[in-house]
Amino acid sequence: MTTTPPIVSLRDVHKYYGTYHALRGIDLDIGAGEFFSLLGPSGCGKTTLLRTIAGFEDLSSGTLLLSGQDMAGVPANRRPTNMVFQSYAIFPHLSVAENVAFGLRRRSDLNRQAKAALVEDALDMVGLDGFGARAAHALSGGQRQRVALARALILKPKVLLLDEPLSALDKKLREQMQNELRRLQRHVGITFVLVTHDQEEALIMSDRIAVMFEGEIAQLADPQTLYRRPTSRQVADFIGVMNFLPASLTAGSTAASVEIAGLGRAAITPEQCPAGMPTGDCTIGIRPETMSILFDGEPAPARETSGQVHELAYYGDMTYYDIALDGVEKPVTLSMKNLVGRRVLERGETARISWDERALIAFAK
Repeated sequence: MTTTPPIVSLRDVHKYYGTYHALRGIDLDIGAGEFFSLLGPSGCGKTTLLRTIAGFEDLSSGTLLLSGQDMAGVPANRRPTNMVFQSYAIFPHLSVAENVAFGLRRRSDLNRQAKAALVEDALDMVGLDGFGARAAHALSGGQRQRVALARALILKPKVLLLDEPLSALDKKLREQMQNELRRLQRHVGITFVLVTHDQEEALIMSDRIAVMFEGEIAQLADPQTLYRRPTSRQVADFIGVMNFLPASLTAGSTAASVEIAGLGRAAITPEQCPAGMPTGDCTIGIRPETMSILFDGEPAPARETSGQVHELAYYGDMTYYDIALDGVEKPVTLSMKNLVGRRVLERGETARISWDERALIAFAK
């Protein structure tokens, strides 16, 4: 993040629906040109927060600034934002060009030719050059999503708000559009604020992510920090896959150590252990990809244990194993790339497992 003033700034924002407290003291700055995501489970308040920025919901209390201007009392159509809805809100009886030009209908300063040129530029931007005359009802899901983007971008908003715009697409098209959206955001250079419940989508597309639970921001960080150093077990459990193992923390004169069920003893750095965390019983988190199965002939690593293959899931490029460890009630999950010549283990086999103590994260019990 640069030192330039944020384009979106929220201070102590609260939102009530009757007695229901939907947003609880949100403090948040979003930078100009940033791809920012609001991530969380259904009902966490992320869409409510997006709608307050858009002006579709009033704040119960707090302050919202857009480009340094207080938005109190400013209606949605007067804000420097535009929104792409989950349903796209495409008019089926209009052509693609008419849909995209819809937002320009009140621009009296533009003649017909100027509007047509802007529509053509917007369609070209989203990869729909030559689609202007096509009927909107005849488009595929991915094409409708691009039309909705073009219609929003043609008004040149300072902030584009996206409410789960890819949720209706199939997996392959969704992955394609994730890359397209990221490319488009870099091309136009404006701030994108995305609401999603898809962790992978947020990690792929975002510069920063705010993880929300029950109307509050639990952690705000860049994707790598969020994945590698979650600050709570709740965030760690929500982002990707994390194994949680019972452990005991001991404080030494220069460093701490942990005795981990199924793994053994390991050193742990202050970066891996929250400041002020009490010694004694705790929980250790470790990601599946930081554990590996050792095959015959491979050298013994610094950290090794063994277990039995309880279950496996073959994905082609990867195999995920559930391994039962001695002294651990629930099997741990680890992932292995299916390299040429590497066999896939079968259920019931005993596996040697290496693990990296640098990947450990300690959570208070």
